[in-house]
Amino acid sequence: MEKVIKTLEHINWFVNTGKKLTSFDGITIELWEYVYEKDEVILSQWAKHFRNHYCLDDEIDYFREGYGYSRAEYLNEIKFPDKSKTPGPSIRAGDFGEILIADFLEYVLEYWVPRTRYGDKTIRNESTKGSDIIGFKILDDKNDSADDTLSIFEVKTQFSGKKPKARLQDAIDDSTKDHLRKGESLNAIKHRLYNKKMLHEAKRIERFQNLEDRPYKEVNGAVAIFNTTLLDETIISETKTAHHPNHKNLILIVMHGEDLMSLVHELYRRAADEA
Repeated sequence: MEKVIKTLEHINWFVNTGKKLTSFDGITIELWEYVYEKDEVILSQWAKHFRNHYCLDDEIDYFREGYGYSRAEYLNEIKFPDKSKTPGPSIRAGDFGEILIADFLEYVLEYWVPRTRYGDKTIRNESTKGSDIIGFKILDDKNDSADDTLSIFEVKTQFSGKKPKARLQDAIDDSTKDHLRKGESLNAIKHRLYNKKMLHEAKRIERFQNLEDRPYKEVNGAVAIFNTTLLDETIISETKTAHHPNHKNLILIVMHGEDLMSLVHELYRRAADEA
């Protein structure tokens, strides 16, 4: 097994098992494991990183003031999905999975991944609309390259239940819609960066808004994250990709880890209590 060493220390818990599965139509599926530890320092660092997807630390006091909430109360009551009330737990699992794979895309696969998806959530117990994760590789800001790359990933999770589900197939099926919603998703990212006064970053999005006049590579990814007890290689190998409009440039990843729902709840708890 090969570990990935990066600055954000929870990134080091991604482990490439070296094992590969094959889909029904012959596409390689990478198998990764997320091997986390109960390390107080790393978990606290990760919780801060996680919390800032929903609300920046220097903004919490401004937004909580009208409610009379503490920081933790504001995060738990207004920003974070509910721990127990349906569909809160499933939204927590989904958000966690998306943020985890955003980290994977940025720090392991080395894309630029703007983090704009969760801060504008108006209903905490709903999933954010649009493509899950979009990453960019721009070789030179001043000159277009045909090797500049736009990568769109869809993520599905299964952290509970007794029967394994075809979550990789679900991710692929959702990914087939990404070519239709790409324009809206890019516009949303550009708007959010602009509103945060990140004008240089907002301008960079333009590189990918006109494929016909400014060609670039486009990659799609589908990821399924399982509790280890729910990992079923037979179901995974039955996954079909031929119907995907970009199946020739489709990255398939399955990731698993032990007791991931407990990790999810612990991360949200720390993110609130340590704000």
